[in-house]
Amino acid sequence: MKQILQSLLDTAVNDMIKDAGLSNDLPEYTIETPNNPEHGDFATNVAMKSAGIFRKKPIDIANDIVSRLKHPMIMSAGAVMPGFINFSIDSGFYHDLVKKAATDDSLFKSSIGEGRKVMVEFVSANPTGPLHIGHGRNAAYGDSLAKIMTAAGYDVHTEYYVNDAGNQMNNLGKSIYARYMELSGKEFAFPEDGYHGQYIIDIAQELFNEHGEDLAQMPDAQGTDVCFKKGLHDIKENIADTLKNFNVDIELYFSENSLYENGDVPSSLEYLKERGFVFEKDGALWFRSTEFGDDKDRVVKRSNGDYTYFASDIAYHKNKFDRGFMTVIDVWGADHHGYVKRLSSAIDAIGYEDREFQVSLIQMVNLVNAGERVSMSTRAGSFIELDELIKEVGNDAARYFYTMRDYEAQFDFDIALAKKREYDNPVFYIQYAHARVQSVLRKAKEDNIEYELCSGLEKLKSKEELEIIKKIYDYINVLEQSARNRQPHRIGYYLQELASMFHSYYFNNKMLNGDDKDLTSARVTLAVAVGNTIRNGLALLGVGAPDRM
Repeated sequence: MKQILQSLLDTAVNDMIKDAGLSNDLPEYTIETPNNPEHGDFATNVAMKSAGIFRKKPIDIANDIVSRLKHPMIMSAGAVMPGFINFSIDSGFYHDLVKKAATDDSLFKSSIGEGRKVMVEFVSANPTGPLHIGHGRNAAYGDSLAKIMTAAGYDVHTEYYVNDAGNQMNNLGKSIYARYMELSGKEFAFPEDGYHGQYIIDIAQELFNEHGEDLAQMPDAQGTDVCFKKGLHDIKENIADTLKNFNVDIELYFSENSLYENGDVPSSLEYLKERGFVFEKDGALWFRSTEFGDDKDRVVKRSNGDYTYFASDIAYHKNKFDRGFMTVIDVWGADHHGYVKRLSSAIDAIGYEDREFQVSLIQMVNLVNAGERVSMSTRAGSFIELDELIKEVGNDAARYFYTMRDYEAQFDFDIALAKKREYDNPVFYIQYAHARVQSVLRKAKEDNIEYELCSGLEKLKSKEELEIIKKIYDYINVLEQSARNRQPHRIGYYLQELASMFHSYYFNNKMLNGDDKDLTSARVTLAVAVGNTIRNGLALLGVGAPDRM
């Protein structure tokens, strides 16, 4: 309703600006729900915000706006001092909305994205070990954002960038090889920056079981390569399985190494060199990042011939845009904030002026265990795997808790709360509202209480019922805001509010009235509409909507 009102008001004020021969932009204004229901369903301050444009009294501007508003949704509109406009919405509009929410899931989709091709690249953790709880927030955010933007009408694709090239991969191979050599009774120095953890020992044990001491007879470089390939394969599979179990949809696992195999890295740097943004100095290649506000130019190819990670990142993002993506969203950990400017500069240098590049920096999540925070270190091996957390609290609770706060804010993941099956657990509270709707339907069937879905809706006229309907209508607004601002947590807040309203309504009203079929039909229809709204919203967060709790 707000969207329709805003569209009507925007049109009316813009027409008034044109009629007055002015060239001003539309002023910012608000549409609110009045505290006093006698003032109508909505009120706006657009006339007062426009006073400086028209140089008239706000009440006169308000009356002019009202005279221009024509829509079947608006039952009445009136200007009141000092210049507010109050609106009352026709009850038929509410009833039609309830019918659609109860029967047609298309209500829960938007077209604001207009099919714009979007890439969301997320997680992209180095394949040097299992995903830990820190990666869980990145995974939940990225997947939820992709689902939200898809529902908002964008053509969304998801990708995991596999960093399978570079020094960390060498250290992975050497770490496994060192453990393998221990099993073979041989010595091989464990790398200083090697990876610890039981998973390294397990991979080495599998290699020993398969090859015996054969690898120990090879040159160290050859044996290390075998260990690297085995480790990379197993860890990648483990990561993919974890994400699948976490209800995360990754369309493509993109190999960094493929950028070198296909010649994308040198060709991208040559492209930038031709554009004047890459130069040679001291035997190395440098990117002119200072031309884009960076504090110093950056090396992309060292004097020893090795490319930097920055070079492959440039090639990867050029590859993304060359594939036709108009919006590229990278989901990174907050510790990468200093890298944003550098990569943004390279993308500007490539020259995609009509494209959009955005980075969502995900703040840290702290796991609270018995009131204490648990520290993690991938190399030390003292981290908690994401699989362990999912097993402990359940997939739904983990997905919801990871997205229940703004991604730009740090938060503590409270295991005890996530496991509780009580109202103070927000995901339980929301899911229980959906299950409660299903229990109403089961009860009606068990007791042979007749009702007709989408019938008797004129009975829905109490303040409580109208507020719930308005809340259902607000779903699209929340969806669109979440998509535009890249903020999945808005969906969670909305669902908590809707669930709270329905729980209260359920306790205050008799849902099934055997002696009044119309009233039963109306309330059941409203309940089904609420249930469908919750189900659709939870799906955006990768959370299920159980029929029983």
